[in-house]
Amino acid sequence: MKGQLSSACHPLPVAQSTITRYSSIIMKAVALPALFSLFFIGVASCQDSSSQKGSNLPKSKMKEHAVDSKNAPPEGYETISLGAGCFWCVEAVYQQLEGVHSVVSGYMGGFVPNPTYEQICQKNTGHIEVVQVVYDPKKISTSDVLAWFWELHDPTSKDQQGADKGPQYRSAVFYHSEEQKKLTEASKKEAQKIFSKPIVTEVRKAEKFWVAEDEHQNFYFLNKRRNGYCRVVIQPKLLKLKLKN
Repeated sequence: MKGQLSSACHPLPVAQSTITRYSSIIMKAVALPALFSLFFIGVASCQDSSSQKGSNLPKSKMKEHAVDSKNAPPEGYETISLGAGCFWCVEAVYQQLEGVHSVVSGYMGGFVPNPTYEQICQKNTGHIEVVQVVYDPKKISTSDVLAWFWELHDPTSKDQQGADKGPQYRSAVFYHSEEQKKLTEASKKEAQKIFSKPIVTEVRKAEKFWVAEDEHQNFYFLNKRRNGYCRVVIQPKLLKLKLKN
């Protein structure tokens, strides 16, 4: 799927090669308006309502991290698993934060063992697309990790982030310790003061983490020049958050 413009879960945008088969008249009358329509749908996808929030986020390190799904976290580091819509979007944010050691995309919270991306897109596995973030609490606190979480998506939207719809996109924090649970609940309560609608984010104990397929790891930075979803959805989000794009 790497390098494609769409997938079972991300039905956008139209491939340009298809458009070139039509005459210039048809392009002007049909194809181009369709493209503009898809563009604006795409911008809404994975977008959030953070423009209404007063952003006071910790600084980023403005560079990609290597994916590290095999090695145990260094001693003293913490792990938290976050669902905030499409994991391609979430990964591209956390990869850039000072104090973050690694970010791995995967699945959590369902009942189907070792799920595939195709199964997830069928919306019947119970799993959520998550990123597993390993971080150094001496450099970035759990509260700061969560501050970015509330900012990068709309936690009041149930089973949907922009044009991405389905239970696999629901908002969730999977905590790995009781301390993380307390901090998440406190952070959620504080974030609720900013939103007019109720926050629907699930706060759950971490379960088995299933690492996603290789093509989903470091997706944005490997595919941003040739993938339509990266250009239309993820890049505007990173620009909005003033991160590397």
